Amino acid sequence: MDKYKKLATNTLIFAIGTFSSKALAFLLMPFVTRMLTTAQYGDADLIQQTANVLIPIVFLQINSAALRFSLDKSSDKGEVFTVGLRTTFAGMAVFLLLWYPFSRIQIKDFRIGDYIVLLYVFVLVSGIRQLCQQFVRGSGYVKTYAIDGIIATVTTLAFNLLFLGVFHWGVEGYILAVIASDACSVLFLFATCKLWRFVKFKGIRRGTAFDMLKYSVPMMPTIILWWIINVSDRYMVTGFIGSQANGLYTAASKIPNFVIIFSTIFIDAWQLSAVDEYDNDDTADFFTKVFRVYSGGTFAVASALVIACQLLTKILVAPSYYESWKFVPVLIMATAMSCHVNFLASVYMAEKKNIMSMVTAFAGAITNILLNLLLIPKMGANGAAVATFAAFIVVFVARAFDTKRFIKIKFNPLVIFAELVILALQAVVMLAMESGMLMYAIEAALVIAMLALNFKPIMELYHLLADKFLKKRKN
Repeated sequence: MDKYKKLATNTLIFAIGTFSSKALAFLLMPFVTRMLTTAQYGDADLIQQTANVLIPIVFLQINSAALRFSLDKSSDKGEVFTVGLRTTFAGMAVFLLLWYPFSRIQIKDFRIGDYIVLLYVFVLVSGIRQLCQQFVRGSGYVKTYAIDGIIATVTTLAFNLLFLGVFHWGVEGYILAVIASDACSVLFLFATCKLWRFVKFKGIRRGTAFDMLKYSVPMMPTIILWWIINVSDRYMVTGFIGSQANGLYTAASKIPNFVIIFSTIFIDAWQLSAVDEYDNDDTADFFTKVFRVYSGGTFAVASALVIACQLLTKILVAPSYYESWKFVPVLIMATAMSCHVNFLASVYMAEKKNIMSMVTAFAGAITNILLNLLLIPKMGANGAAVATFAAFIVVFVARAFDTKRFIKIKFNPLVIFAELVILALQAVVMLAMESGMLMYAIEAALVIAMLALNFKPIMELYHLLADKFLKKRKN
């Protein structure tokens, strides 16, 4: 299959599952923000984000190794999955020894000990689900992977309605809904892909375990650093201002997820193509063309979101959360840059080299922490958003230079800079004027400018895919 058509086909398949699960976050927001106060929503988010950063640490980021090594055509799938399971359960056993110190952690009015049982169950179930998901995706079960996304959407919705709407379990109900949905996902993947076939009780070569851990363990610091960039600001907002402010900031962070939907759908498919096509003669040209279209699409979606952020906030959250829109424009800018950083991560993945991935993430994390400490006391939660945006800029620039050692992607710095300027102008206009016909007229003009700037790469993609599909039809 032609590499561009394969990428488009996989993107469409992943879109079916990913879009439904990501869209659920927006569909649930009106309901969840009415069931939980801003402080409760802030606490629920901190529990979820704490679990999300613990999972790669506790399980040595083994799910990433399961994906990368199952993509190798010569790999023994049974050895890959079994090493993944063994690492997961061994990591959980060690994590149990840390029960007491974790239960004592407290950040202002948020105390982890109040939810310690939920946190441990969340980490275990979600960790197993991530392992199964990545192994299934890397083993070629892309349709099953997509269907799992749909099932996760349905179960998460059902459990939220039950635990929050019927039982009124508050923060505990919100977290239990995620745990129950992840458990259903694990059962589905085991049943449909017959994952028990890949479980071996003996005959695992030490070399396989060593290679997988050699690949995954260096990713742990990177994941921690990403957590610092993406999530630590929520802890710092809570520490400086309180859970109520973090609840508003968390609600605001959901709207930029529209950009993440676009990015995740593509990146899931792109990672497969990046590995398959990496050693070909025209790899640099392939990466360059795909990046140009991906970058243009990301900025176009981000621009449209900024002009619509007030309306989306009004629709998606309860009235008490409406002020959260003021954090959205800058968070959208940060999210757009995070998507570009994730694209360059595919180069490190294809090369199986993670050291510079960690170093560049470290530079971003330091930037984020320093700016958080400086800006949050002066600007409030928007200071955290600015710090996150700056951190992603640092990481992107560092990776753009570093990845040239492996593959010479031809970036267009002037275009990227112009796109960032347009987004920044949109954010300034929105925050300074807040409302009025003049504001929306200026915003509309800036959106048109963004679309005009990206017209060529978008049309390039359209013609490329149209030619491929039309040729097949004629044949």
